[in-house]
Amino acid sequence: MAAKSQICSIWLGSETGILKGVSLTKKQAFNFCEMSCLSRDQEGCVMAWGDPQESEVLVGSVNGTVKTFSTDKGIFTATRECGDPSQGRFTGLAVTDSSLITCVESGLLKVWKEGSTETVEVNVGNGICRMQQNPSQRHRVATGGKENPLRVWDLERPDKPIFTAKNVAQDWLDMRVPVWVRDIGFIPDSDKIVTCTGHQQVRVYDPSTPQRRPVLEARFGEYPLTALSLPASRGTVVVGNTHGELAILDLRKGLVCGCLKGLAGAVRGLQCHPSLPLVASCGLDRFLRVHSLEDRSLQHKVYLKSRLNCVLLSSRELESSSADDSGDVEEVKAEEDEVWDTMETVTEKTKKRAAQKDEATVTGVDGKKKRKLVKK
Repeated sequence: MAAKSQICSIWLGSETGILKGVSLTKKQAFNFCEMSCLSRDQEGCVMAWGDPQESEVLVGSVNGTVKTFSTDKGIFTATRECGDPSQGRFTGLAVTDSSLITCVESGLLKVWKEGSTETVEVNVGNGICRMQQNPSQRHRVATGGKENPLRVWDLERPDKPIFTAKNVAQDWLDMRVPVWVRDIGFIPDSDKIVTCTGHQQVRVYDPSTPQRRPVLEARFGEYPLTALSLPASRGTVVVGNTHGELAILDLRKGLVCGCLKGLAGAVRGLQCHPSLPLVASCGLDRFLRVHSLEDRSLQHKVYLKSRLNCVLLSSRELESSSADDSGDVEEVKAEEDEVWDTMETVTEKTKKRAAQKDEATVTGVDGKKKRKLVKK
């Protein structure tokens, strides 16, 4: 299993509890799990890298455990109890200074210090949908959810948030606009934060200014947005919704730059490559798709047989020679292809042709030709 895990560049968590690794270079997909104790309560809902060298993958499960998978050894090396399933699923997972950060739907955010039983607990409010770590300032995280506005927390001083977003003004009917933050992203080299909501809104906040309302707001589609990711090229964001629609939005003008086609189910996981113009997406249709952000074409399509919840990209090259393989669309369907290849081809006569063979043309008394049914 070590040889298989070392060539994987994309990792995915599924509803069945199986950790899936994909190698685009070898065009193969692998399952990593302990079959003896596999169950639905081990469903992976969040993922994160355990170290800067990307040799460990952390998987947060529905049952409240966080498992550590070694990409060098190809096995799970540790399991840690980090939550109570009654408090909801994990909504975020991060690592800072050898400490583990977890957050659940009930709003309980914990910092688990390595080698110590003491934990730092922060109540960030109910209905949390997402907790995201700031990549440049790893001791800061942002949270948000349903009727829970965007908040930024400094875990070194967790008494109160350092930024709390203010709801937008009332709509044209003078009614309050509901709050539903679904995903969060930190814009690199700036203090700005971008969010997507369950009401089709993409908003940009700037905590460095006195204004607590969004400095930019855009809308996409007619269905709730579920995930977002920031590409390596600055100034844009990729968002996905519950109807399998992916779009690239310009964060300067608030306009849609283009759409990425090919999806057939709700988008659950979305991540852009940190250095290449590529974005990986997964969801309910059981496919991993990799699109190019330059020409918006589908580069890879891999069938993984389970509903997928989250995706994690390696920072290294996804494939050894992208120029030779560009435009290829491969599907890992080994079992399905074997079944279809071994089936016999069945040919069946149509009713029309069978009826024509049972008829004969005869000449009547009046000289007209008529068709007569021939009994066999």
